[in-house]
Amino acid sequence: MASQVQPLELVDKCVGSRIWVIMKGDREFSGTLLGFDDYVNIVLEDVTEYGYDGNSTKLSKILLNGNNICMIAQKAQLISKMREDE
Repeated sequence: MASQVQPLELVDKCVGSRIWVIMKGDREFSGTLLGFDDYVNIVLEDVTEYGYDGNSTKLSKILLNGNNICMIAQKAQLISKMREDE
């Protein structure tokens, strides 16, 4: 029987790596995951904020509320998947 992987275990494996975060509303963030808590509130550094209007903003650090996060992906895996789909 395969062991179950808990969601927070997956997020924990991303600490120190670049991730892509899609939020509710019209924002996306790309940055290095510094840490998170049990509510998946996350702290990113070296962040780029993207709006659906095409604008982007550079930020040194940001705290994102876990209630507003729709999806988290490791950036390298996301880019690999996009290349496979081309």
